[in-house]
Amino acid sequence: MAFNYQRIVIKIGSNVITQENGLPDLPRITHLVKQIAAIKKQGVEVILVSSGAVASGRSLITVAEKSDAVAARQVLASIGQVKLINTYSHLFEQFQILCSQVLVTREDFRDRMHYLNMKNCLEALLQYEVIPVVNENDVVSVTELMFTDNDELAGLIASMLNANALIILTNVDGIYNGDPKAAGSAVIDEVSGNELDFSTFVSSGRSQFGRGGMITKSTMAQKTAQLGISVHIANGKRDNILTDVLENQVTHTRFIPNKTASGKKKWIAHSEKSATGSVLINAGAKAALISNKATSLLPVGIVGVITDFKKGDIIKLIDDADKLIGLGIAEYGADKARERVGQKNQKALVHYDYLYLQG
Repeated sequence: MAFNYQRIVIKIGSNVITQENGLPDLPRITHLVKQIAAIKKQGVEVILVSSGAVASGRSLITVAEKSDAVAARQVLASIGQVKLINTYSHLFEQFQILCSQVLVTREDFRDRMHYLNMKNCLEALLQYEVIPVVNENDVVSVTELMFTDNDELAGLIASMLNANALIILTNVDGIYNGDPKAAGSAVIDEVSGNELDFSTFVSSGRSQFGRGGMITKSTMAQKTAQLGISVHIANGKRDNILTDVLENQVTHTRFIPNKTASGKKKWIAHSEKSATGSVLINAGAKAALISNKATSLLPVGIVGVITDFKKGDIIKLIDDADKLIGLGIAEYGADKARERVGQKNQKALVHYDYLYLQG
C-alpha cells in the first residue's frame, strides 16, 4: 500500500551524503535530488532539511580543528553552506525546479512572531513550487542555541507546516531491536504510541559526521508522531529509497501518527528548552490533566511557583516527583499565580487550548 502524502519533509543526514573520508558524496546527492524531483512531479510538496555544510566546507578548505572546535565548525559551515546550496541549486535546475536556502536557529522557534514569520515564508515558497532547503545556521549557533541536531529541526519544521510525513534518511535501514551488527537483530517495522523505551536496545553512539544518534531520532520521531505526523526512518544509502518508502516497498521503521494537534499546540510541544517558568501541580490536577477530558490548569491545582514567568511565556508543569507533565502558555504572570495558589473559582493559569501534555 502506497502512502498518499500531500506534503512531506525529507531530512538528509550528514552520514548519508558524506563519504568515509569526510568529503561530500556527490553521486548520492545527485541520486536523492532525482528522486525528490520525481516525487515533486507527482504533485507532492517537499521541504528538504539537509545536513552536509561542514562536509562541503572540508572539500574546500583545511582548518586546524584542534585549536578551537567551535570556530573551526563555524568556518567550515560558513564556507560549506554556500557550496551545499549551490550543489542543490545546480542539481534541481536540471529538473526545472527552483530551490531556496532557509537558515534557522533555535531562537527562531522560541518567539511566536519569529515562528509565524518563518512559517509564512516557507508556505509562500511552497506556493511558488520552490523546494526550501533548510539547515541550522551553524555560523551563529553556539551550544545553548543549537538544536540537538537536524532531526530535531526537521521535526519542528514538519510540525510547523502541518506536513503529512517526515522521512529521516540515515545510514541504516531503520531502528533495530538490538545491535544492527549482531545476528538476530531485525528492523522494527512499525512503532505506535510510546510503548517502546529505545534506550534499552538502541546504541547511543553517534554517526561519524552527525551530532544526533539513533536515540535522539527515536525520541523526536515519537514526539512528531504524537502530533499526527507519520515518521519514516530509512537508509539513505539505498538506491530509490525515497520513492520506495512512499510506495511502502522497502524495509524501514515507520512511526504511526496517533492524533492531530492544533498549530499552537504543535509549537508548544517543541518548546521545552525555551520554557521560562515552571509551576508545581498537585496530584488532583495531574490526574485531571492526563485524563481524556479537555482540562485547563486552574490555580486550585497549583502547589507553588518554582521559577518566575510573565504572561504569554511558555511554562513547565511539574509534579511532586519532579516529572514534566506538560507545557503551556501562561494566561498571567508568576506574581498573580502565587496570589491565587490553591484558590477555587479563579481564572485558569493555562487554558486547555494552549496546553501540551507529554505523551
